[in-house]
Amino acid sequence: MRAYLRSLSCIVFTSAVIGGVLAAGPVTAAGAAVTGGTATCSGTPTAPGVLTGTHGAVVVRGACEVNAGAAVVNGDLTLSAGSALLAAFALNDKTGTGHSSLTVKGNILVRAGATLVMGCNPANFACLDDPNQNQPTLSSHATVGLDLRSNQPLGLIVHNFTVGGDVIQTGGGGGVNCNPQGIFKLFGSPVYSTYEVGSVGGDVRISSVLSCWMGIVQLQVGNTMVMSQNKLADPDAIEILANNITGNLICRGNSRTWDSAETGNGLFPRSPQPNTVGRNRKGQCVLSSPTKPGGPHGPGPF
Repeated sequence: MRAYLRSLSCIVFTSAVIGGVLAAGPVTAAGAAVTGGTATCSGTPTAPGVLTGTHGAVVVRGACEVNAGAAVVNGDLTLSAGSALLAAFALNDKTGTGHSSLTVKGNILVRAGATLVMGCNPANFACLDDPNQNQPTLSSHATVGLDLRSNQPLGLIVHNFTVGGDVIQTGGGGGVNCNPQGIFKLFGSPVYSTYEVGSVGGDVRISSVLSCWMGIVQLQVGNTMVMSQNKLADPDAIEILANNITGNLICRGNSRTWDSAETGNGLFPRSPQPNTVGRNRKGQCVLSSPTKPGGPHGPGPF
């Protein structure tokens, strides 16, 4: 990952949220109003809703956080168009007692222009409420029983997670640029999507995303991974690193694909992090990515 993007995941998001941009307090005491068997978690960036407790189904409107203990959704969790859900908190109050987590037994459905930030761990993405951002120790695991599906989302930043079915992201991303947009403006961050350190029972299929940067890192994939027609502005994207894929790895029509990560501030030099693929490698993800500017692909497998 480009150095500035890694710092954004661990520092910029955290400083913005903890500094008060998204932590001004819940809209209601429970943060979720139940109507017709469906809970609605709603708020604004300066006064987000808080999702906690057990619900049949949940719809997110505006801004919502999972930062006050365990949230369990027995049905689907839907992020409405343009909304944002932050579920990357470990503690449930300022005293550091208890734990926050998100469990969705159905699907997570992310609609157009919406942003999902879910899961955290010390190595890849510090929890937003970890008191030591320089040396984080806290983590929060997110579980989705069925699919994680997004159609024209702004961005998904997902770490330390389990999805029982498929991960499917189609379109969206804010365009082929690294300009802050939507909720990312609050953090001074380019729009990006990443899935890191997780387990996916079925397929990972990501297509037609136009954005700044994307990473698919250290996933256990039960079936096939397909990366198709994704165009990213950052030359370091798409990083597809150290995944264990039971089925096929298929990459076609993407702006770039890498099975290595930069080791300094520039695009090179790079450190190889090849993928394990049970069946076939097809398209762009067959031979390992270049290790020097203008260098050839291969000779090893991607």
